[in-house]
Formats: sequence, structure tokens, C-alpha cells
Amino acid sequence: MAGRAPPFWWRRPGFNSFALWPLAAAYGAIAGRRLDSAQRARVALPVLCVGNLTVGGSGKTPVAIALAREAIAMGLKPGFLSRGHGSRPGPPRLVRQGDAAADVGDEPLLLAAVAPVAVSRDRVAGARALIGEGCDFAIMDDGFQSAQLHMDQALIVVDAAFGIGNGRVIPAGPLRAPVPRQIAHADAVVRMGRGEGADAVVRMAARAGKPVFDAIAAPRDPSRLAGRRFLAFAGIGHPAKFFASLKETGAEIAVEKVFGDHHPYTEWQLRDLMAQARSDHLELATTAKDAVRLAALNLPPGFRQMLAILHIDAVFDPPQVPARIVGETLAAYRRRSGKG
Repeated sequence: MAGRAPPFWWRRPGFNSFALWPLAAAYGAIAGRRLDSAQRARVALPVLCVGNLTVGGSGKTPVAIALAREAIAMGLKPGFLSRGHGSRPGPPRLVRQGDAAADVGDEPLLLAAVAPVAVSRDRVAGARALIGEGCDFAIMDDGFQSAQLHMDQALIVVDAAFGIGNGRVIPAGPLRAPVPRQIAHADAVVRMGRGEGADAVVRMAARAGKPVFDAIAAPRDPSRLAGRRFLAFAGIGHPAKFFASLKETGAEIAVEKVFGDHHPYTEWQLRDLMAQARSDHLELATTAKDAVRLAALNLPPGFRQMLAILHIDAVFDPPQVPARIVGETLAAYRRRSGKG
């Protein structure tokens, strides 16, 4: 979802969420039925889904990347399946060097630095495109609720700080479907970060006998940012997470600028950011996701030299968890294909 999520989604239920209850009930019923009864196609490679319960950033892309790196370390050739937010409709498109975020989406460009990426609204066609690319393991970044493709392992990533917001379904809240209906189709939950926001989901998963794994979003190479002063800007689902991670490195944020999720920056906006940073004797800082959207733009002279990019890695505790998840996905695939 582009733009900023309504603020009331992340507060206690109030008038707005109650007023939208009839629409939310209808949306939730349709989404729940799709999860329960959709005919999911089976493809000839293991499929690991990394999804979330809500609209907005939960940290699933860093988790997907961490799992792909583990699969590579295990001798596999993984590939990613992505819808590609804002990408052009059409047949599956394999992300290539030089592709722009406007054509394939911003998250696929981040994923493509690790493994092949097929961008398609049709997840089955995308999986077949990965097979044609020589991949032997598919990681679906999002798509849990699409119910198009049989998943050998389905992870739900929940942000430990933001959790499920007000606990209401779209448009009354951020949930994509009622939580019990979603948990029923998940194999495990990943609690991302620190905080108590995910506690209710963790308890529900535990009652359902689903394992819960823990991971944090760790800034990569934090020492290069420590002690520097920034105008920090972000167009992601939860910009506060970026600001907190940047401060974690020891950097100082003098100015925070928030844009909508997947924001398409204009040259004039970048000039304004640069001018304000210069006037306040600051550097610029943004997220890796924002940076890939900027890459195709005609940046103002000197902008790139002023810009620091914060890269985030998902770090599991204990560190053996990714190998366990990949191994369980392979085992489930062997069972369904009669090979184990």
C-alpha cells in the first residue's frame, strides 16, 4: 500500500475503526475464505513464504534475505518471488541489472543483490520463471494472503514494537485478514525486534502449537555512521524503525523527514532536502529501500556525496534458526513430492 497508513490503525480502537467495522467485516470474511478454500498450485521446487499479518513494514524483506543467504550456504540456488509494489502488470519479469524501481518495485531491487528475483502478480508463473532460471528453492517475499501457491513452509513476521496495531482488519486497521485465520495457515512466527507489541500473536501461535523465532534488525557496519549528524529521511512503512536503528549506530539525527511508503521522490524534493541539510551543516541519511528508488533519478549535483545509506540485516537468536527453517522447508517439499 502506497502512502501513509492512517495513524488510527496503530492506536487503540476508536471512533474511526468502529465506524469502518462493516467494511472490515466484509473484507475479513472474503480474505479468510480465500485463505481457507483457495486452490493452491504446486510447483516443482520448495517454496518458503515470508509474509506478515498486516499492511506495512514488519521486517520481512531482511528476513527473506537472511534465509536466502542461508540457503546459498547450504549449497542451494534460491530465487525470490515478489509482487513488486508499483511494478508494471504483465508476464513474470526477472530483475536485471539496470532495472528501475518504477518498473519492478523497490524491494525486488534489494533482493536481486542476493539472488534471482521474479516479479509477478501471478506467483505460480513467477515460480516457473525461477525454475527456468535454474533456481531450486523459492522464497516468496510477501504473498501469504494471495493463496495462489502451495507453501512448503509459511513464516509470519511480526514487528515486536508495532505488533498488529489496533487489531482490526482493513480498512478499520492494518490486518490483512483476521489473525486466527492467518495463524491457522502459518507454520511459524518470527518476532522481529524488541518490544511487547507482538506478544498477543506469540501467545496465539503458542496455543496453536506453532514455533516462535526471534530476530532483530541489526545495522550493518554501524561504526561508519557513529558520531555523524544527519538529516534523516525515509519513505517506508514504519519510518520510526529507521530512525531508531540509525541512532543505534551512534549517529545523531538533527532533523527527521517522513514520506509515504514507497514514496516516488522528485528532483525538487531532493533539492529541498539537500538545501536544508547544508544550511544546518548536516549530512543526509536514508534507508536501503529508499536508496534503490533514488538510483534511477537525476540526483542534484553533490547529493550522492552527502548521502549515507543504512543497511539492515536480520540476525536470528539463536543463529541456527535460518538453517532449521530452510531444512524444514526442504523436508516438507520432499514429503509432498514423494522423495522423502
